[in-house]
Amino acid sequence: MSMQKEELIKQLSLCIEKGKADRATPTPPEMKDQVGAVEITAQLLEMEVSPEEILNDALIAGMKRIGDLYGQGKAFVPHLLLSARAMNAAITLLKPFFEAGAVERKGTFIIGTVKGDLHDIGKNLVKAIVEGSGWQVIDLGTDVSTDGFLKAIEEHPEAHVGLSALLTTTMVNMEEIVKAIRVNYPDKRILIGGAPVTQEYCDRIGADFFTLFPQEAAEYLNSLI
Repeated sequence: MSMQKEELIKQLSLCIEKGKADRATPTPPEMKDQVGAVEITAQLLEMEVSPEEILNDALIAGMKRIGDLYGQGKAFVPHLLLSARAMNAAITLLKPFFEAGAVERKGTFIIGTVKGDLHDIGKNLVKAIVEGSGWQVIDLGTDVSTDGFLKAIEEHPEAHVGLSALLTTTMVNMEEIVKAIRVNYPDKRILIGGAPVTQEYCDRIGADFFTLFPQEAAEYLNSLI
């Protein structure tokens, strides 16, 4: 790796970790007026650095660091949201390569907030970390019915599934969705998460994995490859 390329990869990874999407992004203060993820990604592509190398060595590396810091209580939801914004901005430049098959994704992950629940911050954080780990993410949004999940699985039969809920009143809908998935797709891996969710509840309804930390969801999915 040339020195210039190595330095740019390192800088791009830092931009993702710090949430510096582009030059106009005012945060973090110490990077004000500096180029951000978009400009550096464009520069690397102009240098004919492979999109896969950009994804793995910069974007995934940066998202993993911020995810680990969040898990250690050293970073918080706003930091993750800024990192996700920076990563999504960079990935926009890489998407044509994904679509052309130049970059192989690790797999497909369907995620949605269950019916009756309109909260999406937790879902969006998991989406960002998982996407930043090299997965294609199918985001069904919020208030997703059982049929909504089943239809998405029918369209993406190879995908794993994630259910999110922020309220105790909507968490109960996870059970119905998990049961329906089990009837139709018995071997499907199902992840659940959200503030009121517990490991005991996960075990009771028959889901495969529970976590409150987005990075752990990504690590679990990676372990399935």
